[in-house]
Amino acid sequence: MVRNIYLSNMEVENALALFTDRLKSNIARWEEEETTTIDSLGRVTSKAIFALVSSPNYNASAMDGIAVKAKTTFAASEVNPVRLKKDIDFIYVDTGDPILDPFDAVIMIEDVVVIDDSVVEIIKAAAPWQDIRPIGEDIVANEMIIPSNHMIRPVDMAAMLAGGVNSVKVYKKPKVGLIPTGTEIIEPGEPLSLGSIIESNSRMFEGLVKEYGGQSNRTKPIPDDYQLLKSGMLEAVNQNDMVIINAGSSAGSEDYTVKLIAELGEVLVHGIATKPGKPAILGIIQGKPVIGIPGYPVSAYFVFENFVKPVIKSFIKQPTFSRDTVEAVLSKRVVSSLKHREYVRIKLGMVDDKLIATPLSRGAGATMSLVRADGILVIPQNSEGAEGGEAVQVELLKNISEIRSTVVSIGSHDIAMDIMANLIHQKDSAYSLSSAHVGSMGGIMALRRGETHIAPIHLLDEASGIYNLNYLERYLPNKKMALIKGLKRIQGIMVKKGNPKNIKSFEDLVRDDIQFVNRQKGAGTRILMDYLVVQKGLSVEKISGYEREMTTHMAVAAAVDSGSADAGLGVLSAAKAMDLDFIPIGEEDYDFAVPVSYLKLPMIELFLSILKSEEFAKELEVLGGYSLESVGEIVYI
Repeated sequence: MVRNIYLSNMEVENALALFTDRLKSNIARWEEEETTTIDSLGRVTSKAIFALVSSPNYNASAMDGIAVKAKTTFAASEVNPVRLKKDIDFIYVDTGDPILDPFDAVIMIEDVVVIDDSVVEIIKAAAPWQDIRPIGEDIVANEMIIPSNHMIRPVDMAAMLAGGVNSVKVYKKPKVGLIPTGTEIIEPGEPLSLGSIIESNSRMFEGLVKEYGGQSNRTKPIPDDYQLLKSGMLEAVNQNDMVIINAGSSAGSEDYTVKLIAELGEVLVHGIATKPGKPAILGIIQGKPVIGIPGYPVSAYFVFENFVKPVIKSFIKQPTFSRDTVEAVLSKRVVSSLKHREYVRIKLGMVDDKLIATPLSRGAGATMSLVRADGILVIPQNSEGAEGGEAVQVELLKNISEIRSTVVSIGSHDIAMDIMANLIHQKDSAYSLSSAHVGSMGGIMALRRGETHIAPIHLLDEASGIYNLNYLERYLPNKKMALIKGLKRIQGIMVKKGNPKNIKSFEDLVRDDIQFVNRQKGAGTRILMDYLVVQKGLSVEKISGYEREMTTHMAVAAAVDSGSADAGLGVLSAAKAMDLDFIPIGEEDYDFAVPVSYLKLPMIELFLSILKSEEFAKELEVLGGYSLESVGEIVYI
């Protein structure tokens, strides 16, 4: 089959306007249903809700005390106490008790002196209707409680019930059919084989549909078979109010979605000027919206946000509000294409009084970039991007208070930082650790620019053989720095289990049959690798794959495990995590550089206490390849 071509490269707003305009007549006639008030949370009222009864529906005591006839208390004062007789001049009442004639005021119990079982004394007069909640003080019968097109909150439920409203008219939740597709797709829990992919997007969609106010109806994955897909799509259209078909929207030879929508209905847009998310398809079948969503998770998420969300919201007459934004300083340059609007996932942290925005992985398949993101930087179409140090607007995905309580760590990667992040949140859930893996030199440069609290580093000074200290003195001469001693860890060559290529030494990396995978320039491991190549008199040109770079030890280990590389330099813990064989080369110092002024910050004190804790040591012992002989010691520079 010939490949598809994109029909358009339409801007998001224009595509959405075209799509919703065509759907307007169907959505305007959207149905309502009745539900009980106690089950109405999150539903949207189709009609205004009016109180059936007043609340309170009687004159009620506002506090514990005595109900009195106000006129009998007027003479009371400190020099002229007034005594009242029970059942004649007063009765005892609790909060909420009815106040009946002839009583017309309440005196709180703290202002009452009990003389005996039948007599009390007061020293202050009570005003008529003092501390009495009159009928309808909160809600008056026939008063509007909430308007139409209002999403019901817990407080709204309470008010409706107090006003005697036990059932409400709401808009029906639109049913959204979700069709995962792909011959390579398997369900979670099924055996994973080469070329198979666990289907997870539709589970994310289910959560988003619920969050937006819809009701999802997921089918089992359908393989890349035209007739099966056609049958599945027709069934979904008949059973639902809206259909989402995931994957198959691009230009591959087995990407059938656009042809199916065109055959069964009409394609309005194929190709949106966004990155990620360009291959999206907007169509209509039998008057119902049908959206083809790319298979890559990040693409899928943003297409869902841009198109599925506003359509679901329009069914239930709700606006789509933009996220709150904050101004932040971009930690490094972001280059973007002029052809697309780009959504860059951002990690945020407050360093001193400056909000720092660190871009995360930009791949359309990088699901973890969404998991880790605190915000989104939107690069407009026709923009080349933004420069490092530039102030940018970031859309928030998290509460700003949560971001202010984040320990910002920029520098070298180690699995120990994941353990640290978990223990910090476990010890005090008000705090979290944000790690950006840019290599040791990247961490030092972040310290230099004032963009991080902590920089994990492992930099060998070739002349002295000392780790880290000389680099801090050289690159941060005007900053008062503390080097917190961390872990000693073993570096070595990671090879596949069983060492099928029989790699025995560093020198074997120049063999013609060996494919190597490297760390990125500026990473401590890369600096060590470059040093060892020179020390052993080898040529980088003879090491196949030397320029292929990964940003973490685990990424190197994954490349070796998958067979796309035969060897890579990394730490023992990463090799053990991926069940790889390991050829040790030497031990190194993985330490933490921190400005002295940050040492008294509560979040850094928490970091230090965990670093020296027994729990942290036990976790590292399980991983293997670490020693903690000087952990937590501080060297001031």
